Amino acid sequence: MSQINRYLIATILGFTATTGLALVAIYTFISFVAEIDETGEGSFGMLELVWYTLMMMPSGLYILMPIIALLGTIMGLGALASQNEINAMRASGVTLARLGAATLTAGALLGAFAVFIGDYLAPAGSASARAFKNEARYSVAGGVTAKPIWLRDGRSIVHIRALQAENAMADVDIYTLADDLSIERVMRVASAVYSDGGWHLHGVEQTRFEAGRTVAEKIDTMDWDATLSPDVLRLFVLEADSLSTTGLVRLIDYMIDNGLDAGEYRLSLWRKLIAPFTVMAMMLFAVPYALGSQRAGGAGQRLLIGILVGLVFYLVNEVTASLGQLYAWPPSLAAALPTLLLTVLAMIRLKRAR
Repeated sequence: MSQINRYLIATILGFTATTGLALVAIYTFISFVAEIDETGEGSFGMLELVWYTLMMMPSGLYILMPIIALLGTIMGLGALASQNEINAMRASGVTLARLGAATLTAGALLGAFAVFIGDYLAPAGSASARAFKNEARYSVAGGVTAKPIWLRDGRSIVHIRALQAENAMADVDIYTLADDLSIERVMRVASAVYSDGGWHLHGVEQTRFEAGRTVAEKIDTMDWDATLSPDVLRLFVLEADSLSTTGLVRLIDYMIDNGLDAGEYRLSLWRKLIAPFTVMAMMLFAVPYALGSQRAGGAGQRLLIGILVGLVFYLVNEVTASLGQLYAWPPSLAAALPTLLLTVLAMIRLKRAR
Protein backbone atom coordinates (compact mmCIF):
# COMPACT_ATOMS: atom_id res chain seq x y z
CA MET A 1 0.00 0.00 0.00
CA SER A 2 1.40 3.39 -1.02
CA GLN A 3 1.97 6.24 1.37
CA ILE A 4 -0.83 8.26 -0.26
CA ASN A 5 -3.33 5.43 0.24
CA ARG A 6 -2.29 5.06 3.86
CA TYR A 7 -2.68 8.81 4.35
CA LEU A 8 -6.17 8.79 2.79
CA ILE A 9 -7.29 5.82 4.86
CA ALA A 10 -5.91 7.28 8.09
CA THR A 11 -7.59 10.63 7.42
CA ILE A 12 -10.96 9.02 6.67
CA LEU A 13 -10.82 6.73 9.71
CA GLY A 14 -9.71 9.60 11.96
CA PHE A 15 -12.61 11.84 10.97
CA THR A 16 -14.97 8.86 11.14
CA ALA A 17 -13.89 8.13 14.72
CA THR A 18 -14.46 11.77 15.71
CA THR A 19 -17.87 11.78 14.00
CA GLY A 20 -18.77 8.50 15.64
CA LEU A 21 -17.97 9.79 19.12
CA ALA A 22 -20.12 12.87 18.53
CA LEU A 23 -23.12 11.00 17.10
CA VAL A 24 -23.04 8.23 19.69
CA ALA A 25 -22.88 10.83 22.46
CA ILE A 26 -25.94 12.60 21.03
CA TYR A 27 -27.78 9.30 20.53
CA THR A 28 -26.97 8.18 24.06
CA PHE A 29 -28.15 11.47 25.56
CA ILE A 30 -31.43 11.25 23.63
CA SER A 31 -31.90 7.65 24.80
CA PHE A 32 -31.21 8.72 28.37
CA VAL A 33 -33.80 11.50 28.21
CA ALA A 34 -36.37 9.18 26.58
CA GLU A 35 -36.04 6.67 29.44
CA ILE A 36 -36.26 9.17 32.32
CA ASP A 37 -40.02 8.65 32.67
CA GLU A 38 -39.39 5.00 33.56
CA THR A 39 -37.25 5.83 36.60
CA GLY A 40 -38.86 5.38 39.99
CA GLU A 41 -40.37 1.99 39.12
CA GLY A 42 -39.01 -0.56 41.53
CA SER A 43 -35.37 0.17 42.22
CA PHE A 44 -34.75 1.64 38.76
CA GLY A 45 -33.42 5.11 39.60
CA MET A 46 -31.14 7.64 37.91
CA LEU A 47 -27.92 5.72 38.57
CA GLU A 48 -29.50 2.55 37.18
CA LEU A 49 -30.66 4.51 34.12
CA VAL A 50 -27.13 5.80 33.52
CA TRP A 51 -25.73 2.27 33.66
CA TYR A 52 -28.52 0.93 31.42
CA THR A 53 -27.85 3.68 28.85
CA LEU A 54 -24.13 2.97 28.85
CA MET A 55 -24.74 -0.74 28.22
CA MET A 56 -26.94 0.18 25.22
CA MET A 57 -24.19 2.30 23.61
CA PRO A 58 -22.78 -0.50 21.39
CA SER A 59 -26.26 -1.07 19.99
CA GLY A 60 -26.57 2.65 19.21
CA LEU A 61 -23.15 2.64 17.54
CA TYR A 62 -24.19 -0.30 15.35
CA ILE A 63 -27.41 1.43 14.29
CA LEU A 64 -25.57 4.66 13.46
CA MET A 65 -22.59 3.03 11.71
CA PRO A 66 -23.72 3.71 8.09
CA ILE A 67 -24.35 7.42 8.69
CA ILE A 68 -21.16 7.68 10.77
CA ALA A 69 -19.21 6.21 7.85
CA LEU A 70 -20.88 8.60 5.40
CA LEU A 71 -20.28 11.73 7.48
CA GLY A 72 -16.75 10.70 8.43
CA THR A 73 -15.80 10.20 4.79
CA ILE A 74 -17.42 13.46 3.69
CA MET A 75 -15.69 15.42 6.44
CA GLY A 76 -12.32 13.66 6.02
CA LEU A 77 -12.03 13.98 2.25
CA GLY A 78 -13.68 17.38 2.41
CA ALA A 79 -10.97 18.60 4.78
CA LEU A 80 -8.32 17.40 2.30
CA ALA A 81 -10.17 19.09 -0.56
CA SER A 82 -10.48 22.39 1.29
CA GLN A 83 -6.68 22.45 1.66
CA ASN A 84 -6.25 21.52 -2.03
CA GLU A 85 -4.60 18.23 -1.07
CA ILE A 86 -7.02 16.26 -3.24
CA ASN A 87 -6.25 18.50 -6.22
CA ALA A 88 -2.52 18.04 -5.60
CA MET A 89 -2.94 14.26 -5.44
CA ARG A 90 -4.90 14.19 -8.69
CA ALA A 91 -2.34 16.44 -10.37
CA SER A 92 0.39 13.99 -9.36
CA GLY A 93 -1.45 11.12 -11.03
CA VAL A 94 -3.84 9.84 -8.38
CA THR A 95 -6.93 8.81 -10.32
CA LEU A 96 -10.49 8.97 -9.10
CA ALA A 97 -10.56 5.17 -9.18
CA ARG A 98 -7.58 5.04 -6.83
CA LEU A 99 -9.25 7.55 -4.52
CA GLY A 100 -12.37 5.39 -4.50
CA ALA A 101 -10.31 2.24 -3.87
CA ALA A 102 -8.64 3.82 -0.84
CA THR A 103 -12.04 4.87 0.47
CA LEU A 104 -13.40 1.34 -0.03
CA THR A 105 -10.39 -0.06 1.86
CA ALA A 106 -11.28 2.17 4.79
CA GLY A 107 -14.89 1.08 4.33
CA ALA A 108 -13.89 -2.59 4.51
CA LEU A 109 -12.12 -1.94 7.82
CA LEU A 110 -15.18 -0.13 9.18
CA GLY A 111 -17.43 -2.88 7.82
CA ALA A 112 -15.40 -5.50 9.68
CA PHE A 113 -15.67 -3.37 12.82
CA ALA A 114 -19.46 -3.17 12.28
CA VAL A 115 -19.61 -6.98 12.07
CA PHE A 116 -17.72 -7.25 15.35
CA ILE A 117 -20.09 -4.80 17.06
CA GLY A 118 -23.22 -6.37 15.58
CA ASP A 119 -22.26 -9.94 16.45
CA TYR A 120 -20.61 -9.46 19.84
CA LEU A 121 -20.75 -6.08 21.58
CA ALA A 122 -24.30 -5.00 20.68
CA PRO A 123 -26.06 -8.34 21.47
CA ALA A 124 -24.16 -8.74 24.75
CA GLY A 125 -24.77 -5.14 25.77
CA SER A 126 -28.48 -5.18 24.85
CA ALA A 127 -29.10 -8.49 26.64
CA SER A 128 -27.32 -7.30 29.77
CA ALA A 129 -29.10 -3.94 29.68
CA ARG A 130 -32.57 -5.47 29.35
CA ALA A 131 -31.88 -8.02 32.06
CA PHE A 132 -30.57 -5.31 34.38
CA LYS A 133 -33.57 -3.07 33.69
CA ASN A 134 -36.13 -5.85 34.23
CA GLU A 135 -34.47 -6.96 37.44
CA ALA A 136 -34.41 -3.38 38.75
CA ARG A 137 -37.97 -2.49 37.72
CA TYR A 138 -39.84 -5.74 38.28
CA SER A 139 -37.55 -7.67 40.64
CA VAL A 140 -37.52 -10.58 38.20
CA ALA A 141 -35.24 -13.29 39.58
CA GLY A 142 -32.36 -13.55 37.17
CA GLY A 143 -33.58 -10.44 35.42
CA VAL A 144 -34.40 -12.14 32.10
CA THR A 145 -37.82 -10.71 31.34
CA ALA A 146 -40.99 -9.55 33.04
CA LYS A 147 -43.20 -10.15 29.99
CA PRO A 148 -45.12 -13.39 29.33
CA ILE A 149 -43.81 -15.50 26.46
CA TRP A 150 -45.77 -17.61 23.99
CA LEU A 151 -43.96 -20.14 21.82
CA ARG A 152 -44.43 -23.48 20.09
CA ASP A 153 -42.39 -26.63 20.54
CA GLY A 154 -43.52 -29.47 18.31
CA ARG A 155 -47.10 -30.35 19.34
CA SER A 156 -46.93 -28.18 22.45
CA ILE A 157 -47.96 -24.54 22.87
CA VAL A 158 -46.08 -23.05 25.82
CA HIS A 159 -47.10 -19.98 27.84
CA ILE A 160 -44.36 -18.79 30.21
CA ARG A 161 -45.49 -16.15 32.67
CA ALA A 162 -42.17 -15.78 34.52
CA LEU A 163 -38.85 -16.56 32.86
CA GLN A 164 -36.42 -16.52 35.75
CA ALA A 165 -33.32 -17.54 33.81
CA GLU A 166 -32.42 -19.27 30.57
CA ASN A 167 -32.78 -22.63 32.32
CA ALA A 168 -35.50 -21.80 34.86
CA MET A 169 -39.10 -20.66 34.50
CA ALA A 170 -42.18 -20.47 36.68
CA ASP A 171 -45.95 -20.36 36.28
CA VAL A 172 -46.04 -22.17 32.94
CA ASP A 173 -48.98 -23.48 30.91
CA ILE A 174 -48.30 -26.25 28.39
CA TYR A 175 -51.02 -27.14 25.88
CA THR A 176 -50.45 -30.38 23.95
CA LEU A 177 -52.30 -30.66 20.64
CA ALA A 178 -53.63 -33.80 18.97
CA ASP A 179 -53.24 -34.55 15.26
CA ASP A 180 -56.56 -32.80 14.52
CA LEU A 181 -55.30 -29.71 16.46
CA SER A 182 -57.70 -30.33 19.35
CA ILE A 183 -56.34 -29.98 22.88
CA GLU A 184 -55.13 -33.33 24.12
CA ARG A 185 -53.59 -32.28 27.43
CA VAL A 186 -53.14 -29.17 29.55
CA MET A 187 -50.43 -28.87 32.20
CA ARG A 188 -50.13 -26.07 34.73
CA VAL A 189 -46.55 -26.07 36.00
CA ALA A 190 -45.38 -24.24 39.11
CA SER A 191 -41.70 -24.30 38.08
CA ALA A 192 -39.39 -25.90 35.52
CA VAL A 193 -35.62 -26.33 35.50
CA TYR A 194 -33.40 -27.45 32.63
CA SER A 195 -30.61 -29.83 33.64
CA ASP A 196 -28.91 -32.95 32.27
CA GLY A 197 -30.20 -32.23 28.78
CA GLY A 198 -33.91 -31.97 29.63
CA TRP A 199 -36.64 -30.07 31.44
CA HIS A 200 -37.75 -31.18 34.90
CA LEU A 201 -41.20 -29.96 35.92
CA HIS A 202 -42.29 -29.39 39.51
CA GLY A 203 -45.78 -28.89 40.93
CA VAL A 204 -47.67 -30.10 37.86
CA GLU A 205 -51.47 -30.01 37.60
CA GLN A 206 -52.33 -32.08 34.53
CA THR A 207 -55.66 -32.40 32.74
CA ARG A 208 -56.04 -35.01 29.97
CA PHE A 209 -58.98 -35.00 27.57
CA GLU A 210 -59.81 -38.58 26.65
CA ALA A 211 -62.75 -40.10 24.77
CA GLY A 212 -65.85 -39.21 26.76
CA ARG A 213 -64.03 -38.17 29.93
CA THR A 214 -61.59 -35.73 31.49
CA VAL A 215 -58.80 -36.92 33.78
CA ALA A 216 -57.18 -34.49 36.23
CA GLU A 217 -54.17 -35.34 38.36
CA LYS A 218 -51.40 -33.71 40.34
CA ILE A 219 -47.77 -34.71 39.85
CA ASP A 220 -44.97 -33.52 42.11
CA THR A 221 -42.16 -34.01 39.61
CA MET A 222 -42.02 -35.14 35.98
CA ASP A 223 -39.78 -34.85 32.92
CA TRP A 224 -40.93 -32.94 29.85
CA ASP A 225 -39.81 -34.22 26.46
CA ALA A 226 -39.19 -31.02 24.49
CA THR A 227 -36.71 -29.73 21.92
CA LEU A 228 -36.77 -26.29 23.55
CA SER A 229 -33.33 -25.53 24.94
CA PRO A 230 -32.16 -22.66 27.18
CA ASP A 231 -30.17 -21.28 24.25
CA VAL A 232 -33.24 -21.09 22.00
CA LEU A 233 -35.33 -19.72 24.87
CA ARG A 234 -32.83 -16.90 25.34
CA LEU A 235 -32.99 -16.11 21.63
CA PHE A 236 -36.79 -15.87 21.77
CA VAL A 237 -36.58 -13.31 24.56
CA LEU A 238 -34.15 -11.01 22.74
CA GLU A 239 -35.27 -8.56 20.09
CA ALA A 240 -34.44 -9.56 16.50
CA ASP A 241 -32.06 -6.61 16.08
CA SER A 242 -30.15 -7.65 19.20
CA LEU A 243 -29.26 -11.15 18.01
CA SER A 244 -25.93 -12.21 16.57
CA THR A 245 -25.69 -13.86 13.15
CA THR A 246 -25.26 -17.33 14.63
CA GLY A 247 -28.12 -16.69 17.06
CA LEU A 248 -30.43 -15.72 14.21
CA VAL A 249 -29.46 -18.86 12.27
CA ARG A 250 -30.22 -21.09 15.28
CA LEU A 251 -33.53 -19.36 15.93
CA ILE A 252 -34.58 -19.59 12.26
CA ASP A 253 -33.76 -23.33 12.21
CA TYR A 254 -35.81 -23.86 15.37
CA MET A 255 -38.80 -21.97 14.00
CA ILE A 256 -38.71 -23.85 10.70
CA ASP A 257 -38.54 -27.19 12.54
CA ASN A 258 -41.66 -26.20 14.50
CA GLY A 259 -43.63 -24.86 11.56
CA LEU A 260 -43.39 -21.22 12.63
CA ASP A 261 -43.04 -18.15 10.41
CA ALA A 262 -39.39 -17.09 10.45
CA GLY A 263 -39.76 -14.34 7.86
CA GLU A 264 -38.96 -11.50 10.25
CA TYR A 265 -35.83 -13.22 11.50
CA ARG A 266 -34.71 -14.11 7.96
CA LEU A 267 -34.96 -10.44 7.06
CA SER A 268 -32.98 -9.48 10.18
CA LEU A 269 -30.31 -12.03 9.24
CA TRP A 270 -29.94 -10.66 5.73
CA ARG A 271 -29.85 -7.07 6.98
CA LYS A 272 -27.05 -8.03 9.34
CA LEU A 273 -25.14 -9.71 6.50
CA ILE A 274 -25.60 -6.67 4.24
CA ALA A 275 -24.59 -4.15 6.94
CA PRO A 276 -20.81 -4.06 6.19
CA PHE A 277 -21.52 -3.57 2.47
CA THR A 278 -23.90 -0.73 3.35
CA VAL A 279 -21.05 0.97 5.20
CA MET A 280 -18.80 0.63 2.15
CA ALA A 281 -21.52 1.90 -0.20
CA MET A 282 -22.11 4.94 2.01
CA MET A 283 -18.41 5.80 1.95
CA LEU A 284 -18.16 5.35 -1.81
CA PHE A 285 -21.17 7.64 -2.23
CA ALA A 286 -19.31 10.35 -0.29
CA VAL A 287 -16.24 10.43 -2.57
CA PRO A 288 -17.57 12.92 -5.20
CA TYR A 289 -18.11 15.48 -2.44
CA ALA A 290 -14.33 15.65 -2.05
CA LEU A 291 -13.72 16.81 -5.61
CA GLY A 292 -12.78 20.43 -6.19
CA SER A 293 -12.15 23.26 -3.74
CA GLN A 294 -14.79 23.64 -1.03
CA ARG A 295 -13.54 26.37 1.25
CA ALA A 296 -16.29 28.89 1.96
CA GLY A 297 -18.98 27.29 4.06
CA GLY A 298 -17.94 23.88 2.79
CA ALA A 299 -17.85 21.94 6.06
CA GLY A 300 -21.32 22.93 7.19
CA GLN A 301 -22.75 22.33 3.73
CA ARG A 302 -21.18 18.89 3.47
CA LEU A 303 -22.36 17.99 6.96
CA LEU A 304 -25.95 18.99 6.18
CA ILE A 305 -25.97 17.04 2.92
CA GLY A 306 -24.50 14.00 4.64
CA ILE A 307 -27.13 14.07 7.38
CA LEU A 308 -29.94 14.38 4.82
CA VAL A 309 -28.56 11.50 2.74
CA GLY A 310 -28.21 9.35 5.85
CA LEU A 311 -31.77 10.07 6.99
CA VAL A 312 -33.20 9.39 3.52
CA PHE A 313 -31.30 6.11 3.30
CA TYR A 314 -32.53 5.07 6.76
CA LEU A 315 -36.14 5.79 5.78
CA VAL A 316 -35.81 3.96 2.46
CA ASN A 317 -34.19 1.00 4.22
CA GLU A 318 -37.01 0.73 6.76
CA VAL A 319 -39.77 1.20 4.16
CA THR A 320 -38.18 -1.42 1.88
CA ALA A 321 -38.01 -3.90 4.75
CA SER A 322 -41.68 -3.31 5.57
CA LEU A 323 -42.72 -3.60 1.93
CA GLY A 324 -40.73 -6.80 1.62
CA GLN A 325 -42.64 -8.37 4.50
CA LEU A 326 -45.97 -7.03 3.24
CA TYR A 327 -45.57 -8.31 -0.32
CA ALA A 328 -43.53 -11.44 0.57
CA TRP A 329 -40.36 -10.38 -1.23
CA PRO A 330 -37.29 -12.60 -0.78
CA PRO A 331 -35.55 -11.43 2.43
CA SER A 332 -32.27 -11.04 0.54
CA LEU A 333 -33.90 -8.60 -1.91
CA ALA A 334 -35.68 -6.59 0.78
CA ALA A 335 -32.44 -6.26 2.77
CA ALA A 336 -30.06 -5.57 -0.12
CA LEU A 337 -32.16 -3.37 -2.43
CA PRO A 338 -31.42 0.02 -0.75
CA THR A 339 -27.68 -0.76 -0.62
CA LEU A 340 -27.66 -1.85 -4.28
CA LEU A 341 -29.45 1.33 -5.34
CA LEU A 342 -27.02 3.44 -3.30
CA THR A 343 -24.05 1.66 -4.89
CA VAL A 344 -25.39 2.22 -8.41
CA LEU A 345 -26.04 5.89 -7.63
CA ALA A 346 -22.52 6.25 -6.21
CA MET A 347 -20.98 4.73 -9.36
CA ILE A 348 -23.03 7.07 -11.58
CA ARG A 349 -21.92 10.12 -9.56
CA LEU A 350 -18.29 9.00 -9.69
CA LYS A 351 -18.47 8.57 -13.47
CA ARG A 352 -19.95 12.04 -13.90
CA ALA A 353 -17.32 13.51 -11.58
CA ARG A 354 -14.51 12.51 -13.92
